Amino acid sequence: MSEINIIENKISIHSSFVNDTYHIQIYTPDCPVPENGFPAIFVLDGSSHFQLAADVVRLQHIRHTKTGVHPSIVIGIAHQDEDRRNKRFRDFTALSDQVVFPDRMKGKIPDLFGGAEQFLNFIELELFPEINKHLFINQEKRTLFGHSLGGYFSLFASIYSQNLFDTYLACSPSIWWNDYELNSYIERALQIKNDHAQRRHLFVGENEGFMVDDAKQLQQLLKHYNLNCGLYIAPDENHASVVPTIMSRAIRYASK
Repeated sequence: MSEINIIENKISIHSSFVNDTYHIQIYTPDCPVPENGFPAIFVLDGSSHFQLAADVVRLQHIRHTKTGVHPSIVIGIAHQDEDRRNKRFRDFTALSDQVVFPDRMKGKIPDLFGGAEQFLNFIELELFPEINKHLFINQEKRTLFGHSLGGYFSLFASIYSQNLFDTYLACSPSIWWNDYELNSYIERALQIKNDHAQRRHLFVGENEGFMVDDAKQLQQLLKHYNLNCGLYIAPDENHASVVPTIMSRAIRYASK
């Protein structure tokens, strides 16, 4: 069973699926609750990106007719500080019989990987029910945002668990992981099951080198299967700088 500790807008949840504790941060708009509940934006790597996403909503939703950003709940999912790098590889990558590492990862190979399905179980069966106890969320307006490995996970989730979210935002997704297994995984999955009406949007910095080409190729793959997938290439941005520059655009897309 999950252990819940709620303090103000922070929740600690121990997942029985992953056997780890996650820190959850929550922003709720200071305005009347919509009839069907607030849309919700779930942000991976919450310790890095939650506050940015929350500030975008907080500053812009008041003039949503001009900004395109509607009042939304923002939920950041953060790993504990210790060994965060390994935990990101563990939770954000799919299980594979064999993992191929590129030469640039020499000396940086993670100890853990392949736990994306367990992490999805945590989100669906432990995080969602707890959030729904305390917040009125529109169950048809849930968005997942991830950057880098989190972007890979967002795209993986859009195929593996199609009903969890209606919008999947992937910034600088690590499509390269395990010799581009994501592309082949998506292709195999779409050959055996229909894709629902989810929306996907890719973001990448102009100066991210091969990741720009990877994003373009993935967009074309998804379009080949008539899937909704946008792509925005942020001018003059790199892997470290891209998230702050695209967050407003990403949340505006989620608000449509």
